[in-house]
Amino acid sequence: MMDLGGVISHNPVKQKDSWKTVLTLAFQSLGVVYGDLSTSPLYVYKSAFAEDIQHSETNEEIYGVLSFVFWTLTLIPLVKYVFIVLRADDNGEGGTFALYSLLCRHARVSSLPNCQLADEELSEYNKDVILSNDKSLTGSRLKSILEKHKFLQKVLLILALIGTCMVIGDGVLTPAISVFSAVSGLELSMSREQHQYVEVPVACAILVFLFALQHYGTHRVGFLFAPVVITWLLCISAIGVYNIFHWNPHVYQALSPYYMYKFLKKTQKGGWMSLGGILLCITGSEAMYADLGHFSQLSIKIAFSFVVYPSLILAYMGQAAYLSKHHTIESNYRIGFYVSVPEKIRWPVLAIAILAAVVGSQAIITGTFSIIKQCSALGCFPKVKIIHTSSKIHGQIYIPGINWTLMFLCLAVTVGFRDTKHLGNAAGLAVITVMLVTTCLMSLVIVLCWHKSIFLAVCFIFFFGSIEALYFSASLIKFLEGAWVPIALSLIFLIVMYVWHYGTLKKYEFDVQNKVSMNWLLSLGPNLGIVRVRGIGLIHTELVSGIPAIFSHFVTNLPAFHQVVVFLCIKSVPVPHVRPEERFLVGRIGPKEYRLYRCIARYGYHDVHKDDLEFEKDLTCSIAEFIRSEGPQGNLGIETIESDEKMTVVGTTSSNLDGVKMCEDDGVSEIVGSSEMREPKCTEKTRKKVRFILPASPQVDLSTQEELQELMDAREAGMAFILGHSYVRAKSGSSLMKKFVINLGYDFLRRNSRGPTYAIGIPCASTLEVGMIYHV
Repeated sequence: MMDLGGVISHNPVKQKDSWKTVLTLAFQSLGVVYGDLSTSPLYVYKSAFAEDIQHSETNEEIYGVLSFVFWTLTLIPLVKYVFIVLRADDNGEGGTFALYSLLCRHARVSSLPNCQLADEELSEYNKDVILSNDKSLTGSRLKSILEKHKFLQKVLLILALIGTCMVIGDGVLTPAISVFSAVSGLELSMSREQHQYVEVPVACAILVFLFALQHYGTHRVGFLFAPVVITWLLCISAIGVYNIFHWNPHVYQALSPYYMYKFLKKTQKGGWMSLGGILLCITGSEAMYADLGHFSQLSIKIAFSFVVYPSLILAYMGQAAYLSKHHTIESNYRIGFYVSVPEKIRWPVLAIAILAAVVGSQAIITGTFSIIKQCSALGCFPKVKIIHTSSKIHGQIYIPGINWTLMFLCLAVTVGFRDTKHLGNAAGLAVITVMLVTTCLMSLVIVLCWHKSIFLAVCFIFFFGSIEALYFSASLIKFLEGAWVPIALSLIFLIVMYVWHYGTLKKYEFDVQNKVSMNWLLSLGPNLGIVRVRGIGLIHTELVSGIPAIFSHFVTNLPAFHQVVVFLCIKSVPVPHVRPEERFLVGRIGPKEYRLYRCIARYGYHDVHKDDLEFEKDLTCSIAEFIRSEGPQGNLGIETIESDEKMTVVGTTSSNLDGVKMCEDDGVSEIVGSSEMREPKCTEKTRKKVRFILPASPQVDLSTQEELQELMDAREAGMAFILGHSYVRAKSGSSLMKKFVINLGYDFLRRNSRGPTYAIGIPCASTLEVGMIYHV
């Protein structure tokens, strides 16, 4: 239970769990969360001294860098993330979009166009809300301002997208600098000219191997991650202790913040520019928050506070102790991690470092996959092919298109830069930008979600924002020396995300404005003015209320339609997971005899979408359960604010144990203890029979039985999927920019994105596309 934030923690580990469980999770988190952060000693000192400053006989520069590293590690990962940010979990999930999702639930600033008031009744939606009477007046005013001004909502969305894009950029740069720095140990066994021709090919070969392994999933080799990282941490801490006692036992004096002042006073501009390399010591800190959903707050805190943090401090102190006694180093390229490693163990350390770099890179790559999935679920990225590599762990996914794109970009920056200086400049800007975005969003969470005073939020953003702004300025000044890469990558991804979001929003607005009126539907009569044929017609739509224009377009151009019509909307809600018992919202459109239903399937941004066969079964059972529970009294569900439709919350087949079950087999058999409906025996060739198995009580009336029988007949006849094939065009009179964005940008992304997840495995013979032109 966390008191500071005013929220309840809902992590995988509860208080009743044993310490053994907590420590096991803490051990596992070492391999997944801290692989990137633990490899930072490979390149921090080399990046800090890269042509900006030169150390002298007085050791003030060495001590100054160590002091900056110590206090940066202490204030940002330890104080900011471990003690504050980790408490802002979104029902156990973390990351930039988790913060944005948290804000969307406490203030109506969501970017999702088809939000409903019914979504706010979800268990996960209100799980972290404390009904308190001590909400500050300032918080209420801030909430009303955000809800009133669309411009501020767009700024908030863009801020979240910038942080997300920088994380994706980090997914390109971190593998490059980690692997390149790990193989840089080869320079000590050959001449400088030789190692320049060896390092790049070796690094590229390791990167290709790393990305080629992604489709196997981390669960196959993940058991090696934690042992590799803990071996690495023990190795660098032991080397650090050796160097401290062997070279300079008084190096601990550099932990005083006074040496930071002396460092900047002496080096001035050069020292300020070197901060861009020093900040690399906190690379990977964001992973502690982003991977929160896979572990727990307590396990992540224990792993960092008692293992990672002291190991890193000892490693940096050991490097500083060695460098402080070796002023004869003639060039910058000899200032690095391996020069401080005793010569007898350099090759084993090199092997462990390469393994640790691969593990750290693996974590950021899979993290990039997860954040792309989140963005896609929340309507901010085109639909992409997502492969779940583990049937047991929902978070382990593989996205082929993103994987090969990352590999190409990673190889490009490795071959293009060929040194840790430019790679460090690029990675540093990406890292510090993500942290600045987190600081800004956290300040809003403190006021809106935790209901603390605006003074605390200002103190938080002023203290941590000032530190991060100092590092940001030092990184940005190196724009031409590599820092332009994350900006360019983020700009490309930001344009893609915003164009997709903008086009999707405009398309939805067109659907809302061109909905078919209920009077038009009623004028058609029960048969809709056409022949009703056997089967279920499943119409995919983004609308959560009303009749989409695609339906009238279909009805007025074709002479027949299915006996049962379902308007299906698959939507994402701003929560990590939707409970199976709250998956569907089912309602009726028009009178009973029309056999028109609406079904809204709700998913969280971390939920796994089921395969098509299981989804069809759940969908049919949810409609049957709605028909059974509705009874002769009519609609008993919750009424939506958008229309007169009433919706009923229905769970999946597995969660609704007392509801309607569906059985498909080649014959008809009796089931004892249940009331069941069966189709009469057919003289045609054998085919699968569909049966609804109803609870023993309450008994259903005759009209309900007839409706269930018709639904059962339609299910046996099969489903036809009617998908809208929309051509989105900017309407006449639109600005040149809007025409470019819609006609070129959004149209290109739409044509190259995936369709609805559930329809991917549907046979072509069961799919019908209805073309429409949207003038937005």
